[in-house]
Amino acid sequence: MAAAWKGFLAFGLVSIPISLEPAARSERISFNQIHSPCGSRIKQPTFCPTCEKFVDRVEIVKGYEHEKGQYLLFTKEELEEIEPESARTMEILSFVKSEEIDPVYFESSYYASPEESGVRAYDLLLDAMLKTGYSAIAKVTMFGRENIVIIRALESGFTLHTMFYENEVRASSAKLKKSELKEAESKLAMQLIDTLAAPFEPNQYVDTYRQELERLIEAKKNGKKLAVMPRAKRENVVDLMSALRTSLSRESSKRELLRTVAKQNKEQKKSRAS
Repeated sequence: MAAAWKGFLAFGLVSIPISLEPAARSERISFNQIHSPCGSRIKQPTFCPTCEKFVDRVEIVKGYEHEKGQYLLFTKEELEEIEPESARTMEILSFVKSEEIDPVYFESSYYASPEESGVRAYDLLLDAMLKTGYSAIAKVTMFGRENIVIIRALESGFTLHTMFYENEVRASSAKLKKSELKEAESKLAMQLIDTLAAPFEPNQYVDTYRQELERLIEAKKNGKKLAVMPRAKRENVVDLMSALRTSLSRESSKRELLRTVAKQNKEQKKSRAS
């Protein structure tokens, strides 16, 4: 079966190339197919009623109906420009206990399999999560929507949920190659997990891809061009120890800063109250 998504699973600075199967269905901003030369909505099979002819795929662009019969046209390049990092990199945001998560948040399920170059890093993260008992919270963009996902560690590998019903879950086809893990690497991986550990709070997460689509639509309506930030480049990490040490240092500093800000905010609230 073809992969539903391919990219990197990011654990601090450790990037693990993975693929997901099967695909998911979810709510998203809806686009219509538009005949770019005249701006009319395409009727299936790809027939333009204004030009009264069948049109070639190269002439079709996506259109958003902002008023009845009025479409904003978007090229493939414009939509790709606003895709968030999660379209290519599934970054772990925090680690939680699965029992803290209400199953109502689960929608679809996937098996996450490593590419050959990422087997060792995959095994390291899997081993660390099994030992600590944590599941991971991450974001991934698939099929025009950015999803918050829960990654569970099983002996057979990672299972990722947005969430599937039980009768829709397939057996994993992945056959993992076991790596020889160093004790120091495992210890650092577990320390990094502990640093990122936090209670599950769903209001912390927003669909940034939908927000960017809305911004792009608004910019189009006003005849403006949306400014986008350049993407960070992710590569497979060879030196796991170095990546883990740097990640641990970075996350520790980030958490310390957040604690300081939270303390200052709390003191300011007390001061205003008095």
